[in-house]
Amino acid sequence: MRIRATLNALSIRLDGNETPEMLRKALADLPESPLEVEVGGSVSQEVLEALLEIGRPRGLSLRPQRGEKLIPYTEVIDQTLRAGSRIESPGTVVILGDVNPGAEVVAVGDIIVVGKLRGLAHAGAGGQEGAAIWAMSLEAKQIRIANHVAQAPSEDKGGRGPERARVVDGRIVLEGWGKK
Repeated sequence: MRIRATLNALSIRLDGNETPEMLRKALADLPESPLEVEVGGSVSQEVLEALLEIGRPRGLSLRPQRGEKLIPYTEVIDQTLRAGSRIESPGTVVILGDVNPGAEVVAVGDIIVVGKLRGLAHAGAGGQEGAAIWAMSLEAKQIRIANHVAQAPSEDKGGRGPERARVVDGRIVLEGWGKK
């Protein structure tokens, strides 16, 4: 178990080796601040019950484990997406065809288009800035990665070949791929 103070709460990381007594003793002399809990290992029911008992009067929130990117699976769509189509996935999406204007693809993971991307693509929809958008021809007017949005320049005609869009230094950048 690791405990550190932040501006608004006590941040606790549980590794799975804790007992309810260890938890109570560690938090006994600390300020009555809200608790932010990150679970890094398998935690017993007794420890969770003790945590609820301690955290209920203070305020308790769970947060995802840092540095962990959980993308449950890859979904493959083997057709062109027409205007009005919308695909949402908790994983990565691979489109074997084009994404036409008016079609949308929203994925928690990456979006890979083996064709022309002219519709809306939102990769990393759960806030994952490490997600990317890959396309054989990236011609979309707007793309999104996590909470970042990029607009195509008005004079952009596309046709540059395969590209990848990713977040670098807080903004979306396009880079060629597949050519040496």
